[in-house]
Amino acid sequence: MTIVTNKDYLPFTGKEYLDSLDDGREVYLYGERVKNVAEHPAFRNSARMIARMYDALHDPAKQDVLTTPTEWGGFTHRFYRAATNVEEQVAQRDAIAEWQRMAWGWMGRSPDYKGCFLGTLGANAAFYKGFEENARRWYRKAQERTWYVNHAIMHPPVDRSLGSEAGRDFFAHVTRETDAGIYVSGAKVVATNSMLTHYTFIGHVGQAAIKDKAYCPVFLMPTGAPGVKLICRTSNEYRAAALGSPFDYPLSSRLDENDAILVMEDVFIPWEDVFIYDLEQANAYNTGSGYLERASLHGCTRFAVKLDFLVGLLARALEITGSDKFHGVMSQLGEVIAWRNTFWALSDAMAKSALPWNGMIRPAAEPAGAYRVMNQLAMPKIKNIIEQIVASGLIYLNSGVEDFLNPEIRAHLDRYARGSYGISAEERVKVMKLLWDAIGTEFGARHELYEINYIGSNDVTRQTNLFAAQENGLLDSCKAFAATAMADYDLTGWIAPDLVNPDDVNILKK
Repeated sequence: MTIVTNKDYLPFTGKEYLDSLDDGREVYLYGERVKNVAEHPAFRNSARMIARMYDALHDPAKQDVLTTPTEWGGFTHRFYRAATNVEEQVAQRDAIAEWQRMAWGWMGRSPDYKGCFLGTLGANAAFYKGFEENARRWYRKAQERTWYVNHAIMHPPVDRSLGSEAGRDFFAHVTRETDAGIYVSGAKVVATNSMLTHYTFIGHVGQAAIKDKAYCPVFLMPTGAPGVKLICRTSNEYRAAALGSPFDYPLSSRLDENDAILVMEDVFIPWEDVFIYDLEQANAYNTGSGYLERASLHGCTRFAVKLDFLVGLLARALEITGSDKFHGVMSQLGEVIAWRNTFWALSDAMAKSALPWNGMIRPAAEPAGAYRVMNQLAMPKIKNIIEQIVASGLIYLNSGVEDFLNPEIRAHLDRYARGSYGISAEERVKVMKLLWDAIGTEFGARHELYEINYIGSNDVTRQTNLFAAQENGLLDSCKAFAATAMADYDLTGWIAPDLVNPDDVNILKK
């Protein structure tokens, strides 16, 4: 195998990644266009957390876990390739976990997230009828630099009362075709962290089928393509920088994946970046592309890492409040640990399954479907438990780090804000502010909303379990199993030869 030395065929370093973001992309925040997202206080530290991940791909201490050789002599993140056996799939899961530990589970859209799709393109090129070579080319291209790709795959939720006519004037759609490609205008949501990505994937996985070809294209486009605009929500990172310090907002300050409305104004998409331009194929993407189970493996593993973080932080907070030995508190901490164990078990079940797929394998649908439902239940429940058992400890805090630097009140803080077991006031406040940032600030509230909705609507995540059970025979099998219990009796009583009828003792008959 030829060993690649040209950096154009190797993953970005952290510095190269940060430099690549200064490409003239149109990002808007608080009424102004951001000149360079890597240097703007709303995005700069979140960008640097991604840069850490890229640097880790080049770290000899982490490369064995994170990377795998490519077919042309380079290397890439393991999840950017489709697995051929269980050993490879488990290694992919471990690579996901390793990157997520660098963000404590709070980067839902890390670069490997879209590896759930990019890693399928080689094995599933035949699905993209008419664009098979595009799929194969992007399978290689994605690996060459381990590009950071995100997606925007939903229509803006506007004028839903109009039914099928809703949004025809502003949903993303093809305005014209040429020999070189298509031109697209309209909007897509929610482009989570797209301002920090290289490319954005545009598709449609909504509940309603597309009925007009103009609205069906599936493609990749550079985030900085002419005509693309990202209109951002409030920045938690900027707020943290303006109103506090990393001590006060340790998660908000560096892990804010800003969400945006993605607007396209006559954006040119060359044919070589199109994957689908057919109604039937576009409506089949969600189930036919093979990305969904892989996305579930990624999300479940990330959430399991987040729960490792929350379990440890919660246990420390309970020690600080001195309630760690209370019977009821121990029971509820045990429930949070049970949730943690559940998601690691589901991650294991997916990683260690081997569903044959186009000469490759992918995670089984059953644990993937279970994860998508359980994930929507877990975070609100865990948040509620934390609020109950840490209670006022989450708000019995001074305003900010500046208080500790004021000699007029430092002695009072050291006396009245200290924790149990000899824990200092500084340590107590540091732990509690981290926990509050995880569940109580706008950053924490946004993450709860993300966990409930990011993998699909609550109806759809449940229905996919039903549809899968109908398709693979599980539902019929369960119905038949339940029917065996009724086969032992009828209106006359037991008809099974080994069971005894109650004629001798039944007082109603007597």
